[in-house]
Amino acid sequence: MLTTLPAPAKANTPNLGRAFVGGIARADDGTLYVTYATGTAGLTGVWAVRPGGRPHRIAALPADGLPNGLALDPRAKQLYVTDSVQGVVYRLPARGGKATVWAKGKQLEPTTFAGANGLKLHNGFIWATNLDRGTVLRIPVTASGTAGKIQVRATGMPSIDDFAFTGHGDTLLAARDDNQVDLVRPNGTHSAVLTPADGLQTPTSVAVHEGKVYVPSAAYLTGKDPNLLIARVDR
Repeated sequence: MLTTLPAPAKANTPNLGRAFVGGIARADDGTLYVTYATGTAGLTGVWAVRPGGRPHRIAALPADGLPNGLALDPRAKQLYVTDSVQGVVYRLPARGGKATVWAKGKQLEPTTFAGANGLKLHNGFIWATNLDRGTVLRIPVTASGTAGKIQVRATGMPSIDDFAFTGHGDTLLAARDDNQVDLVRPNGTHSAVLTPADGLQTPTSVAVHEGKVYVPSAAYLTGKDPNLLIARVDR
């Protein structure tokens, strides 16, 4: 085990009721950043773990929110965070400091349970998913660093969670909590490429590396046989 984050005396995380570690990002120097939600003001926020160091909070986030997805812009030395309850994207210095709302709007907000979820920086845009609305969103990062207009790039994917780009332009693979992984093409069309027949149980994230796809099956709804599924990207 690399490290353990401090536990609250009593977690009261919105929607979940328990402590939740969401997104993770790694800097070139080996520093790991994670989002942590507990429903308490003293712990909720973004935490950093430097090689050989102890975890420490570098930015506080609202205790009544659910910080989730996380992306690092190494060039600008900024971190971006989705909040699935507040329905916004925060931005903060990677060295630590105050987090500010970078993007907000109906497209990021939840309708029943959770809104903005997965988050990636890709080709000068912040990309995000909205779990309740089943959408993939793209937000330009302007020359001044502010957020441009939120663009809906794909729809019709209920329970969409985290995602990863395949390495072929804007094509991506999206994990859906309703037990499938979709291939999402640049024109917004999408199709299931992995299903329960492949062993999926509530997959929550996807990673792509050297032509292989790694999909953790969280199995948090069934509680049986959580696993890591490995597939190959079909060129």
